[in-house]
Amino acid sequence: MDGLRVGLVGGGPWARTVHGPGLVAHPDTEVAAVWTRRPEIARELVGEFGGRAFEDLEVFLDAVDAVAFAVPPQAQGRLALHAAAAGKHLILEKPLAGTVAEARAVVDAVARAGVHSSVVLTMRYAPGVRDWLAGMPEEPAGPDTVASARWLSGSLLGGPYATSSWRAQHGALFDIGPHVIDLLDAAVGPVAEVAWARCDDPDLWRFGLVHTGGAQSTVTLSMSLPVDPSEIEFTVLGGAGRHRLAGRGADAATCYAALLDELVAAADGSGPPPALDAARGLRVQELVEAVRTAVR
Repeated sequence: MDGLRVGLVGGGPWARTVHGPGLVAHPDTEVAAVWTRRPEIARELVGEFGGRAFEDLEVFLDAVDAVAFAVPPQAQGRLALHAAAAGKHLILEKPLAGTVAEARAVVDAVARAGVHSSVVLTMRYAPGVRDWLAGMPEEPAGPDTVASARWLSGSLLGGPYATSSWRAQHGALFDIGPHVIDLLDAAVGPVAEVAWARCDDPDLWRFGLVHTGGAQSTVTLSMSLPVDPSEIEFTVLGGAGRHRLAGRGADAATCYAALLDELVAAADGSGPPPALDAARGLRVQELVEAVRTAVR
């Protein structure tokens, strides 16, 4: 297969700093087309990353093999349905959609179309994180194991994402919560239930998870604390020893390149379907919603 022709949807900071540069840098992908809500932004991105700017979504889809989304969840859920129905592979942000029901519709559309999908759960593509997970027992951890995760930052107090309306509305739980829940689920075992949850000002989330093997984990999240640099730490303690992970494990560019490696291999038939696919994104969104509704 020639290089994967990718269409970029969205023109915000993440599109400009991760998706666009990552697609240009990867040897087997190219930015073939750009579509944004504001045509002048699409033309601006074309000047930076190449391809053609389109105002008609259907014509845009005809020009690509895959679509990379960098838009709010509410928009992604709707647009991803069109892209999947058109037979395009998907690079999806988290949360998948504005609601769990809409996210489930995306998963169903991907399955019907027989296309591949990858969710940008960046930490899971980091070499350091993969090494950390490889050191965990394969079986779900039992009641003798406890885990904790802490992700504290000031990202919503200033910087490129502070003006993001959906982040301002939903806060840390919807933005960084998927990364944390996904990683604990992978490290300790599938999450069986949300035991408790609490949210206090300023956007400070604390909650407890119970895993299928009996292990328990606690999480603390905020993007509205005066913390710089961000404090990110995962710890698993129990019969299998002490496992600590500090930081993200790699920068976003390295993680995005690994995501593209997997998607390209799946698309050309040389590799398996991506493990972190839309179905995985749905499961994580279900757990995020369970935390939100468990708040007392």
